[in-house]
Amino acid sequence: MKLLSVNLGRPKPVPYTDQPQGVTGIDKQPVDGPVRVAAPGPKGIGASGLAGDAVCEMRHHGGDDQAVYAVAREDLDGWERELGRALRNGSFGENLTTEGLDVSGALIGERWRIGPQVVLEVTCGRIPCLTFQGHLGEKGWVKRFTQKGAPGAYLRVIEPGEIRSGDPVEIVHRPGHDVTVALQFRAVTTERALLPRLLAAGDALHPDGREAARRYLEKYGS
Repeated sequence: MKLLSVNLGRPKPVPYTDQPQGVTGIDKQPVDGPVRVAAPGPKGIGASGLAGDAVCEMRHHGGDDQAVYAVAREDLDGWERELGRALRNGSFGENLTTEGLDVSGALIGERWRIGPQVVLEVTCGRIPCLTFQGHLGEKGWVKRFTQKGAPGAYLRVIEPGEIRSGDPVEIVHRPGHDVTVALQFRAVTTERALLPRLLAAGDALHPDGREAARRYLEKYGS
C-alpha cells in the first residue's frame, strides 16, 4: 500500500459553485516534494489539513474532522472504464490518491501511518455536491456517484508531519466494530435506517454522523 500522489488545489473562479465568492479549490493537482500535514482547526474556521491546499467552501468542507480527503486509484480506474475518459490523480478533488488500499471499505476510526511521521484517522465518506458535478462535467453525477457507494474517505490528523508521493501507507489500528466508510455513506444518503449502526463507531465518527444517528433514534427508535 502506498501513496501515489499528494494533490493540492488553489482558489479558482467557476460558474458551478454556490460558494459566496464563486471560487473553489476542487481542481487539485499532484505536487512534487514534501507537504506538511496538520490539524487545521474547527469546521468553519479551519480549512485543509495540507499546507498550500485551498478549501474555499468552509460551510461544508475542511476542518479537523475533514482535514484530508483520500481516494483509491483503483476507484478512479473503475470510473475511467465507466465514463470512457481519463481521470488523473486528484480528479475527484482528493488530497491523497492511494494504491492497494480499500479506502471506502476502511473502518471509521481506522488509522493509517503515511511515511515516517503522519498518522490519519478515518471519519466519514465524501458527500457529492453540485460543485463536484460541475468540476467533472458529468450530467447526473451526484446521483451516479451516490449510487456507486464508494465515496472515498475523509480523515483527521492524529500525528502531524510531512508526506510525499511514494510514501508507504500502513494500517496501524483497526477498531472492533463493522462500520465502514461505505456503510456510513449509505446511512446518511440512501439507507437512513442504517443510521443507528453508526453509533458503534463512537467518537471516531464525524460529529455530523453521530448527530444524525441520534436524531434518527429519537424519532424512530432502534
